[in-house]
Amino acid sequence: MADPTPSPAWDVFVIEYARSRDQPVVDLVNGAYGKGVVDVPFSFVLARRGDDVVLVDTGFMNEGSGAGMSERFGIPEWISPLRMLAELGVAPDDVTHILLSHAHFDHMGSIGEFRRAKLFIQKRELLSWHEAMALPARFGYLTAIINPDDLRAAFDASVEHRLTLVDGDRNDVLPGIHLRLGEGHTIGQQFVVIETARGPTVVSGDCVYSSTNILGHNHDGVYAPLNNAIGSVWDQLKTIDRINDAIAGDLTRLIILHDTEHWRHFTLHATVDGFRIMRV
Repeated sequence: MADPTPSPAWDVFVIEYARSRDQPVVDLVNGAYGKGVVDVPFSFVLARRGDDVVLVDTGFMNEGSGAGMSERFGIPEWISPLRMLAELGVAPDDVTHILLSHAHFDHMGSIGEFRRAKLFIQKRELLSWHEAMALPARFGYLTAIINPDDLRAAFDASVEHRLTLVDGDRNDVLPGIHLRLGEGHTIGQQFVVIETARGPTVVSGDCVYSSTNILGHNHDGVYAPLNNAIGSVWDQLKTIDRINDAIAGDLTRLIILHDTEHWRHFTLHATVDGFRIMRV
């Protein structure tokens, strides 16, 4: 694949919108025994340049089936993603593009709120969930974190010709924003590379939960896979390696959406009812 096209830098924010409490670290990172529990933030990303307003994931709405999913997975603290966007002067109809890392409810549960946005998701990600949903109920572990209403919303977007199924890596989905296949956590997850003023910055989706995934348990550089995944460990580690290569080993250029270190490399832009907006 040809090198991405150089382009003006994007302005990027990490937007926290929910938290779970007392999550065992070992449920997130393989081998993290004896590491206790941690409060896990949930977030999405806003990238803005000129008239282009891009979201990487969208969070979920805590109503209807979304509220049921939130209760099932123990997410007691939530604020509307729309309220958080309003703090940055962004209304739902201002959003031009949504890049979905994967189809878990906490990453695409509010796509129906953005009626004008064009959506991009990996073809194998979306279609694999339709296949998994069609399996007998005994395979329910695979789809426990999928909200069928989110798949319906994605289908509605496809009927409106707003949904693009991406097949592998794609440079310049918008100038300076690149999609990379990142299998492992799910069958067709993708991560996003955004050209910023400080160089290429990666939004990891759920390819990475913690810096430990990259640094290793003893900071020995031996990658640690996720414990919460339906794809193979082999694919997870290859994806982690691709991300490490994309950031040239510089973790300050990595946005981890469930970052238990709370984005300490970034600058606090605003706090809304205790939820943070960080400037990258």
